[in-house]
Amino acid sequence: MSGLEKTGAVSEPRPDCALCPRLAEFLCEQRLKYPPWHNAPVQSFGTSDARVLIVGLAPGLKGANRTGRPFTGDFAGDLLYATLLEYGFAGGVFEARPDDTLTLIDCMITNAVRCVPPQNKPTPDEIKTCRRFLNGRMQSLPNLAAIVALGRIAHASVVSALGLKQKDAPFGHGATHSVKPGVTLFDSYHCSRYNTNTGVLTADMFRAVFANVRATLA
Repeated sequence: MSGLEKTGAVSEPRPDCALCPRLAEFLCEQRLKYPPWHNAPVQSFGTSDARVLIVGLAPGLKGANRTGRPFTGDFAGDLLYATLLEYGFAGGVFEARPDDTLTLIDCMITNAVRCVPPQNKPTPDEIKTCRRFLNGRMQSLPNLAAIVALGRIAHASVVSALGLKQKDAPFGHGATHSVKPGVTLFDSYHCSRYNTNTGVLTADMFRAVFANVRATLA
């Protein structure tokens, strides 16, 4: 069954979700260390009529896990939101906090794994368990036309959620795949500080992906 068919899947985890015991235990530890932080599954951010769904890996410990908004509070968000503003997928001012004036336009952001994992490394079982929410999130967007996968793990989870085989949609930065009539999957290296510092991903490379998305939607 395709991940875009109506299966009654839930698009967001409960705030007290404990489907992944290791992640639930890690969040409990963070609540004790940092009581003011979000320290819970991070909900998707964006508009319900979005044509574009951006899929990251997982919340960063001091980023989304702290602020409660995807890609907010760490370097990856600085590059992502600057790019979204440039290509008209966001408006307002991004100030790396959830109460800034940033809004998304025709766009939603989510993660393959909704809870922060230790060392930013979810296990295969955790990725698989959380895929039900990715599946549900894709189903919930009636106008979905473009999915942007940030990194190989996000790409693989999207492909699996859609009921496709990995060999039929291999990951590659800048690659595009027709995954369903009217829906295109766009691949990008993750916009992490490590990738940009090492030159794996440049700002121009990242902008080119969203320029392609914009051109495809036009």
